[in-house]
Amino acid sequence: MCTVETLSLAVNNLSGSIIPGYFGCLENSLQFLDLFANNFHGPLVLPHIARFSSLRELHLSHNKLNGFLSETFNLKQPSKLTDLYLSRNQLKGTLPDFTIFSSLKALLINDNQLNGAVPESLGCLSELEHLYFSRNSFEGVISETHFKTLSKLRFLDLSFNHLVVNFSSGWVPPFQLHQIYLSFCKLGPHFPKWLQTQKEFQDLDISGAGISDSIPDWFWDLPPYLLSLNLSHNQMTGMVPDLSSLKFKEFPGMDLSFNMFEGPLPVLPYNMTSIILAKNRFSGSVSSLCKIAAGTLSMLDLSDNLLCGVLPDCFFHWQNLSVLNLANNNFSGVIPTTVGSLLSIETINLRNNSFSGDLPSSLKNCNLLEFLDLSENMFSGSIPAWIGENLLSLIFLSLQANEFYGRIPSNLCQLAKIRILDLSQNTLAGSIPLCLNNLTAMAQKGDPDDDIIEQVYDHSGQGNGFFVGFYTAKAWVGWKGRRHEYERSLGLLRIIDLASNKLDGEIPDEITRLSELVELNLSGNNLIGFIPENIGQLKQLESLDLSNNQLSGRIPNSMADLNFLSDLNLSYNNLSGKIPTSTQLQSLDASAFSGNQALYGPPITQQSPKNKTVQAQPPEEERDEFNRWLYAGMGIGFFMAFWGVIGTLLLERSWRHAYFRLLDSWTDSLYVTFMLWSARLERKFKS
Repeated sequence: MCTVETLSLAVNNLSGSIIPGYFGCLENSLQFLDLFANNFHGPLVLPHIARFSSLRELHLSHNKLNGFLSETFNLKQPSKLTDLYLSRNQLKGTLPDFTIFSSLKALLINDNQLNGAVPESLGCLSELEHLYFSRNSFEGVISETHFKTLSKLRFLDLSFNHLVVNFSSGWVPPFQLHQIYLSFCKLGPHFPKWLQTQKEFQDLDISGAGISDSIPDWFWDLPPYLLSLNLSHNQMTGMVPDLSSLKFKEFPGMDLSFNMFEGPLPVLPYNMTSIILAKNRFSGSVSSLCKIAAGTLSMLDLSDNLLCGVLPDCFFHWQNLSVLNLANNNFSGVIPTTVGSLLSIETINLRNNSFSGDLPSSLKNCNLLEFLDLSENMFSGSIPAWIGENLLSLIFLSLQANEFYGRIPSNLCQLAKIRILDLSQNTLAGSIPLCLNNLTAMAQKGDPDDDIIEQVYDHSGQGNGFFVGFYTAKAWVGWKGRRHEYERSLGLLRIIDLASNKLDGEIPDEITRLSELVELNLSGNNLIGFIPENIGQLKQLESLDLSNNQLSGRIPNSMADLNFLSDLNLSYNNLSGKIPTSTQLQSLDASAFSGNQALYGPPITQQSPKNKTVQAQPPEEERDEFNRWLYAGMGIGFFMAFWGVIGTLLLERSWRHAYFRLLDSWTDSLYVTFMLWSARLERKFKS
């Protein structure tokens, strides 16, 4: 007889279906069965679960089980289960009648495909402490009835469903929650008053709850053990008060983004770990941030507000900062040199402000940087060579729309991981570096999982450990003639944009070795010479803009091999000859080729000149060489002809006499002819 009480096979690579017969001999003894994190699949077949009279805990989370939950637990007698873990499977259908689970303390069915309404029998689970229903498709109304006897409930997660949480304004819950996750459940439009009764919560997430109300003053008396507060993606209004007097025992994170808060930036407790206040109407200075000096700050996102003034010189407090996003504000002045103290920084986004001056050389100490967006500011000076020498982890670099001048440093070619390089709309001069083929991330196929440029940061801290958050970088990128904001697919792009500068010289052939490039924009420069013959090697190219330059010669035939090319602009150059034939090229608008008088063939209306072949105009150097040889040949020919005749007459006496006799004969003949013509004309007039 089997007498096993505990059976744990968790975190293995077990697969196949779960068949009740496997554990048949354990019906009367098994109390704990743990098959967590395996590869079990197929329907959840446990119709005889009631036969396991001693079973208390069943752990089947993180598998691939499917089937209908209500059928599996359609039991005829009460179950003694205390812990039921079925999260992260593929279970379907509606929920069963919970009255048979009166002993349940933990019910985790999150991350499945369950639907329907939550039965009111949930309110009978008087022993329940953990309730996790998130990321399913539940719908309907959650009312006080669902919680009427749940006095022991401590952990509640109903987030990411289609539920309406509708409690009466005077309802006093029977529980004190430690975790409250109601993200994207409908709680609004008014701020939920029942939260005033909750004095012990560590985590509160009511993001996306449809609240369009001001936050009452009582709410800001936050519990001392707070770890995370997420009120984002609502339409909350009003001002956030001074919170510096709050004494948090841990290291909390706060997300108030995507609301309508206004007024000065709130003064926050010194031991904050993450601060996300993006997409609000906060205004004024950010000097109060210098009071956050615990060394734990890992995330600071103040983007899309009305903040202004210069940045305070206190970055040395934040050596653990991973993400700094100040984009789309009204900041001005120079970047403080203490930015070089951010030794853990991976993302810096200062886009669309009024920063000016040179980039501080101390920034080269931030050698973990992956994302650097300084676009749409007034930075000036030359592009520092240390960007390419020290910031070797860069994936995204945008200096677009600033006042940088001078040459593009060849050191940028050392950025082997770079995927998006945008130096457009500056006053850069000189030639394009020949070493661009060293940008190997643009020449090698990437991992499909790298479509997101993402950083991990410390969201909140407790004791000696931290809970992490994930920050997804987003950026405005020039794409097919317009600027678009990318986020989830930003990492898939491979772009070089050097448009609207003063670059000269030829397009280096080396650029055609970047076989994964999807966009190349060199428009609005002073480039000369031919389009590289090997342009067809850029097999992934979708957008090519070489307009408004001084390029000459034919369009290379290899351009017909660009099967993904959907956006092309070669207008206003000096190109000539017939446009190559391909499905892509002939499907383009004729404006892509306008301003090139010697081009002909579809899709433009100008046809080939009749009875002659239009030749590509040779380069200036070849024309000059041809003219020199032509004039030299004419001079030699004239010299030989002249002295060939004169020299012969001087040296040969008989030839000389014959030559002069011939001249006398021609003279006499012309004289006689003239006299006869005159006599006839005179007689005609007299008659």
